[in-house]
Amino acid sequence: MQTDRQTVDDAEVAKFQAMAAEWWDPTGKFKPLHMMNPVRLDYITSQIAAEYARDPGSDRPFEGLRILDIGCGGGLLCEPMARLGAEVVGADAAERNIPVARAHAEQSGLVIDYRHTTAEALAEAGEQFDVVLNMEVVEHVADPLAYLSACHDLLKPGGLHLCSTINRNAKSFAMAIVGAEWVMRWLPKGTHDWQKFITPDELYQLIRDAGMTPVDRKGYVFNPVSWQWSISSRDLSVNYVTAALRPK
Repeated sequence: MQTDRQTVDDAEVAKFQAMAAEWWDPTGKFKPLHMMNPVRLDYITSQIAAEYARDPGSDRPFEGLRILDIGCGGGLLCEPMARLGAEVVGADAAERNIPVARAHAEQSGLVIDYRHTTAEALAEAGEQFDVVLNMEVVEHVADPLAYLSACHDLLKPGGLHLCSTINRNAKSFAMAIVGAEWVMRWLPKGTHDWQKFITPDELYQLIRDAGMTPVDRKGYVFNPVSWQWSISSRDLSVNYVTAALRPK
């Protein structure tokens, strides 16, 4: 399912270009991602381990797997995947993110292939991966279906696609925009466009239309009392994640 349509939204890329230097500051503009990262990693590692019959308790359980993190930012997911033994490619359309990610990986003693490129360009070059991580990106692209079709092309047959985004409802507007951008000021105002948020049912259909088979979805739930995130099988009202397979 090849596509030559360009899905990069230049205005969205510019937002993240402006914040590039702050990726590894846990108290900076990417504080929400740092706070959410442990539950994101729990879901990602458990899904990969289950799909490829790996022991997550071993030293390098993802040895031999090729993983792409599309929209990698500063490398918050690439680095733990590399530590778990995977061959990791991190790609981002925001050029300034790449030197930040490369520098941090070098300081951490990790070898990660970071590239300033797009999903479409990688697909057109014939690149393929065992796993594609597509986390908090689909709500920022110009054409979600064309973008997800490129993600399909980037998977080997039987490959695993993990995609997280934000639901579109009154609660998500209150939490992700009013709360995170206006009140807590975790993110600059305008980081998210509520109209570009995608409901779980809409995303499942987009994934199917792109040629993949959805197999799981869970919610990421923030507890303002404990100030922690957790994974929920029932509450997908704001942040959520999906797993899908490219048919063999």
